[in-house]
Amino acid sequence: MKVTGLENTFFGERLETGLEVLLLDTNPWWQNEPMRVLPPLRRWLFEHTLQRLKNGLAPVTVLRGPRQVGKTTLQEHIIDHLLHREDVHPKRIFRVQFDEIPSLTGLSDPILSLCRWFEHQILGGSFNEWARRDEPVFLFFDEVQNLTDWAPQIKTLVDHHSVRVLLTGSSALRIEYGRDSLAGRITTLELGTFLLREIASLRGWGELTPPLPLNGLGALKERDFWETLREFGDQNRRVRDQAFVAFAERGGYPIAQVHTDRPWEEVADQLNETVIRRVIQHDLRLGERGRKRDPNLLETLFLLSCRYAGQAPGPSIFINEIRSALSANIGPQRVRTYLRFLNDTLLIRLVPPLELRLKRQKGYPKICLCDHGLRASWLREVVPLTPNGLQRSPHLSDLAGHMAESIVGSFLGHIPGLDLAWFPERGGEPEVDFVITIGEHRIPLEIKYRQHIDGHRDTLGLRAFMEKVVYNAPFGVLVTLSDDVSVTDPRIVAVPLSSLLLMR
Repeated sequence: MKVTGLENTFFGERLETGLEVLLLDTNPWWQNEPMRVLPPLRRWLFEHTLQRLKNGLAPVTVLRGPRQVGKTTLQEHIIDHLLHREDVHPKRIFRVQFDEIPSLTGLSDPILSLCRWFEHQILGGSFNEWARRDEPVFLFFDEVQNLTDWAPQIKTLVDHHSVRVLLTGSSALRIEYGRDSLAGRITTLELGTFLLREIASLRGWGELTPPLPLNGLGALKERDFWETLREFGDQNRRVRDQAFVAFAERGGYPIAQVHTDRPWEEVADQLNETVIRRVIQHDLRLGERGRKRDPNLLETLFLLSCRYAGQAPGPSIFINEIRSALSANIGPQRVRTYLRFLNDTLLIRLVPPLELRLKRQKGYPKICLCDHGLRASWLREVVPLTPNGLQRSPHLSDLAGHMAESIVGSFLGHIPGLDLAWFPERGGEPEVDFVITIGEHRIPLEIKYRQHIDGHRDTLGLRAFMEKVVYNAPFGVLVTLSDDVSVTDPRIVAVPLSSLLLMR
């Protein structure tokens, strides 16, 4: 279908010629032209996102995640599938990328304005007319959180038109702001960096089916599941170990695993530029009511988050280092606020202290990076995570342990609906690295990432937690460096980190 002779005005709205050209370029299927060449690997959320878009209870599906993890590519894979596998008419697909399009700023209610333009200039009829023919229109809006008042516009759109919408966004905060006005109309999915099994598939080492169902949190409260997970990792040791070595060396960002022919230093520069600086200089530059945020403070706080990944430092630690680095008088409230900003971009995940009996435990959030590759790129320091790597650099064992905690926290934090916290030391009770809550059950996890495990000393935290009847913890999980760990306490399941990462 060749689209020609577009009119610039419709119902009082006007599109600049440059914007119309951009819309045509980013929707080439309207003119029977091919899309860009897409990577062959589809992210693990592809099928689930496709089904939510087509048949989900909610008309709007939100796919959120950090920058550069493949949200846009997943969106394009779905469009390609609809066009070529399900023979959806090209006119029924409309995609807009709301990522720094200056010409959009002149439009009032840009989402609604562009949809009206699309109905009259491309679709040749209303959304509801097509839906009544059982040919609903699919709308794809990329980085929609960059628009002011995007949520009310989406609400108006789906309340009055029978359309299916897929939104992507890299700001958890802005997406969450929209949930209230979109209650009952929205379902949210989260995409992180590559899973271990995706790395294995990408590199041609093997295909693995994860033990945890997509909506199967109930399995996590069964000790047998964790035993099965350990056995699954052992049975697939060859594929698992190859994928874990690749993950340990470069992290899980697609650009790092796809371009293994490029030196790490080049990949690191790209991650710094397209992820970290992009977030700090673009996503976080403006706050509420146009207030500018301090990029130097954001950059310093992210650097400190990298240094303290897997730990729970108090504001005073940050304040002392910030004052030294920036010669600035920064208070604890501002530190907490800016850390939440970084958390909202999904670059870090702040895991809260466990809340019991409606009282929050005394302690500070534990900092977990979305990917250890960002730490390696920003600090120019690669921490060995494999048994062989740590054997060569035993002096980095403590640092590797903190990184393992960060990896586990980020991994578990991405599981939809999972309540994740950590248990600070208090009174005579030792710290527990993580606690997951499923219904009335709590499962404590302790990370002991070292060559040699003391079955008694290294399980003190788990045993103390399990022995408190009020915590209702039927068993605990010990996350280790290697497979050859046995614990005499039958309530404790030892699982190597590499096998834990095969859960999903």
